[in-house]
Amino acid sequence: MNAGILGLGKYLPERVLTNADLEEIVDTSDEWIRTRTGIEERRIAGDEISTSYMATEAAKEAIHNAGLTAEDIDMILVATVTPDYGFPSVASMVQHNLGARQVPAMDVSAACAGFIYATVTAKQFIESGTAKHVLVIGVEKLSKITDYTDRNTCVLFGDAAGAAVIGPVSDNKGVLSFELGTDGSGLKHLFQDEDFIYMNGREVFKFAVRQMGESSLNVIEAANLEKEDVDYFIPHQANLRIMESARQRLGVPFEKMAYTVNKYGNTSSSTIPIALYEALEEGKVKEDDVIVMVGFGGGLSWGALTLRWGK
Repeated sequence: MNAGILGLGKYLPERVLTNADLEEIVDTSDEWIRTRTGIEERRIAGDEISTSYMATEAAKEAIHNAGLTAEDIDMILVATVTPDYGFPSVASMVQHNLGARQVPAMDVSAACAGFIYATVTAKQFIESGTAKHVLVIGVEKLSKITDYTDRNTCVLFGDAAGAAVIGPVSDNKGVLSFELGTDGSGLKHLFQDEDFIYMNGREVFKFAVRQMGESSLNVIEAANLEKEDVDYFIPHQANLRIMESARQRLGVPFEKMAYTVNKYGNTSSSTIPIALYEALEEGKVKEDDVIVMVGFGGGLSWGALTLRWGK
């Protein structure tokens, strides 16, 4: 039994924080931010909008788009590093909010690689026959752990949620291969201290450039495919320069790479499902297309997979 994506959903807060707005807050400029990151604006959730709320709204749309109801969900996995509370899990709150059955629900903490980790976890339950429909959500309210006096990090992050229902699909569709990995020796380069995100930008950049391209090539090979077989590339939307490095290594044209970082900034675990959602909306992904998704984040962790689109 192959596991693939049956439906997608997203949630984006209404408030937009532009580069011009940030010029009023810290010593930076629109040109500096665009040149180094590709980001033009990002979404910020107000105090009244919680991580669990965003996750629930994205989940509702994904379930609807899959042609299912909350009663059909057998497991809920939420990838996040910004839960409402230390415990209970955001997943348990989503289960309650949806009115779903009392199914297993847990959070996955793999930072920006979280959606890939959670999707691969869902795949195991589906292919073993333990679950039929697994709700996977990537959601972050990074604004609550962003230091808006630190010009090196505050320009990067935004808030959002992306969700997918993972379930059984036809032969040769769905997830064809994957790679997950962690190098804990790099944790000092990207972590959250008591209050805020700390990032050694130079070291994270070097790691990401190397790992994004390498992992993408690994999963293409594992799926018995060639670089030329890739129809669409969805890298984690962290920084345009990192994304471009990985794209060039794969030899994928720019128009076949997801590009949402300009609109939303880095929303961690939610960037990949949101980028796929919008690619489908815009007709950039079609039946039988081969998609490569790859993410990296704190840990330092990474994850990649190949997916043949369709049910």
